[in-house]
Amino acid sequence: MPLSLTWSEIALRLGLAVLAGAAVGLDRGEHGRPAGLRTNLLVCLAAAVAMLLANLLLPTSGKTSSSFAVLDLMRLPLGILTGMGFIGAGAILRRDGLVLGVTTAATLWLVTVIGLCFGAGRLGLGIVATVLAIAVVSGLRSFDRHLNRQRRGTLNLVTKRDQPSYQALLSVVESAGYRAVVSSVGYPDAVERREIELRVSWREEAAKPSLPAFLGPLSKDPDVFAARWTVVSRTADP
Repeated sequence: MPLSLTWSEIALRLGLAVLAGAAVGLDRGEHGRPAGLRTNLLVCLAAAVAMLLANLLLPTSGKTSSSFAVLDLMRLPLGILTGMGFIGAGAILRRDGLVLGVTTAATLWLVTVIGLCFGAGRLGLGIVATVLAIAVVSGLRSFDRHLNRQRRGTLNLVTKRDQPSYQALLSVVESAGYRAVVSSVGYPDAVERREIELRVSWREEAAKPSLPAFLGPLSKDPDVFAARWTVVSRTADP
């Protein structure tokens, strides 16, 4: 970083930071993410201003090297990155078995670093990072949605007390391409009924969610009175 800055250099750095934050934020905003255009733009701009401030303070005379402490201007950008950790954590939510906002938090962290690059005058590095960021959040979205991912769900059944057998139920589920284990069994009615919970896992493309094929055969089984299917793990923030 140069010891002295002109206003044209400051304007160039801030302008590039605004463009980078807006470019990344537009993609996130178009897809309804919590951190959209304004959030990413402000974060990138704030990081750039922090580095500009550190740059402008470089000529400041601190204590001598033999003193107990010396002036360390890099604490300012490091503090910015630490603060972004809290903002990113606030963007991540867990709801109904879904983890939301992980990509949003990662985007905010990357935009912060891009802003620091522009604020420090590393324009080439900042531009390359911006291009790569847009390529990842936008260009890889389609690829990400077509990856086969591990999913999990629960199947709750109300059946006759002794029919169908556990092995028969597992066979129906596994014949449809799923893996299942019996996680719990209950007898609310000591004579007539039985409640069974199965933990089910499978692989499926995020872009093609579908109802499990085993629900049809189970619904036609006269020994199965009720079936409830719940997905507890799936992609939520591509």
